[in-house]
This record gives sequence, structure tokens and C-alpha cells, in this order.
Amino acid sequence: MTNNKIEHIKNIKEHSVKVLTSVHNLPTVPFIIYEVTKVIEDSQASAAQLGEVISQDQGLVTKILTVANSPLYGIPRRVATIDFAIVILGFNHIKNIVIALSMMETVRKFGDKNFDQKNYWLHSIITATMAKRIADDLGYPESGEAFTAGLLHDLGIPVIYKYFKTEYNNIVASVLQNKISHREAELQELGMTHSEIGKILIDKWNLPVELSETVLFHHQPSLLENDKHFVSIVHLSDYVVHKLLADNFHWDSDFELDEEILTTLKLGDKDYLESFVENYREIFEEQLNNINY
Repeated sequence: MTNNKIEHIKNIKEHSVKVLTSVHNLPTVPFIIYEVTKVIEDSQASAAQLGEVISQDQGLVTKILTVANSPLYGIPRRVATIDFAIVILGFNHIKNIVIALSMMETVRKFGDKNFDQKNYWLHSIITATMAKRIADDLGYPESGEAFTAGLLHDLGIPVIYKYFKTEYNNIVASVLQNKISHREAELQELGMTHSEIGKILIDKWNLPVELSETVLFHHQPSLLENDKHFVSIVHLSDYVVHKLLADNFHWDSDFELDEEILTTLKLGDKDYLESFVENYREIFEEQLNNINY
């Protein structure tokens, strides 16, 4: 990349960041998250009290029960009530689900007939449940956090659509006409990627640094200087979903595997990885049939 091109991208990025930081209606943390966090931090709080708070939003209750009963989530018994979900999953797991689903609902309002919200939601929720399932299968302890990161990993895409409509359309056109990757097109139009934009929103919500880093590096875990296991699980989940969903979500249809995750997650070589992916095909297809939009 030439110095002039680097300088050009830098200038565009400065403008994009300025636009985002000056937007007064950039979403704030949904109120339900404050309420849930307050109950969870109370050592005397019961599952019934937490359930009462969550039940104020029946749409959220429905989504939590859908997630809890999804095949990839791996709960052997049917979860029929929010109180039972809290008992089965635990306070922290429920908190992670509430955070992720509430924020997805916030950005869902950004969509209209020109943004394929259904496929965006489908890709996000399946990546989230896949991330939790893979985390559990690989013995990673923070599987609830993996769900949250999986759901929010592409958060920057609807933000681009909402606040950079012209650039969004130009990105889509450039990918189709110039046969370049979405990342290249994003850099040309915005000077930054949807991963960087997602990080800005995650940081605005004061969410954990690990989540912020995962959103930023979910396409290239090898670039993260800290522990790479968490972001590698989300990257692998994204890869599995792209493989099994046949690129139904077109924004990242040019998704490339960062092969360093094979070492990080001790998955051997690419041949083994392909058999690893195939092991999830049957339950993945069952998951697809259980998704509600």
C-alpha cells in the first residue's frame, strides 16, 4: 500500500470516527441491562427476583427461552419459564444473554427494507450459539461470554448502514463490481472496518475489554497480542457458520480462516478442521429449523 493511500485512509478514518462520536442518538446501554446487573450484583437476590425484572420485557423473555431451548445451546431439558432458565443457566449466563439480546434489539431498529435484517439476525444468533457450543466442547470455561461475543461480533455492520448510508451502498457496489473484499471496500469508504466500528460501540457501552478486543479482531485473531483463545473460538464459530450456511449472509461471504487458530485451539491441521466442522452439520441444521426472527 502506497504512502498516499495510507494517508488517504487515515484521513477518511478520522472523519468517520468524528461522525460516530458526534452522533447524539448513537445507542446507549438498554435500561434492562442496568436493572439486571443491579439484581445480579445483589448477593441476596433470588432467581425469582431476577425473573421478575426480565419479565418486564416479554419479547426478551421469548428470545431467552428460544436461545435456551436451541439445539446448539446444549440444554437436555426443555426450558419453559424464565425462572427455570435462570436456575439452569445461572445468573452470569443469563446476564450475558440479556446483554447480547438487548443490544441486538437496539441495532435491529436500524434496519429497513434495504438492509437484510433477517439474515443479519440469523447469522448473528447462530454464530452466538455455535460459539457457546464450541467453547463448551473445547472445555473453555467462559462459554456464556462466547455467546455474547458471537452475537455482537458483526455489530458494526448495521451501524454503518444507519450512519453511513452512502458509504454502505458504495461498499456493497465495490464488492460486486470491483471483486474486492468487504474489508478492503470498508477501508476505502470509511478508513476503518466494521470490526473497528463495532469496537467503538462496545467501548461506548463500557463492556469488558475482552469483548471489545474480540469484536475488533474476530476476523484476524492472530493480530491480538493478548490471550487469543477467546477470540479464536468466535472466529472459528464464524467460520463454521459460513461453511454450513453456504454464505447466506453476504456481507462476509469472502470470510478467510486465520489458520493460527488451529494452533491456538489445538485443532491440528486443516483436514482435521474440516471433519471438526462436519461434526456440527446435523445439529446445525436442526438449529436452523428452530430459529425465530
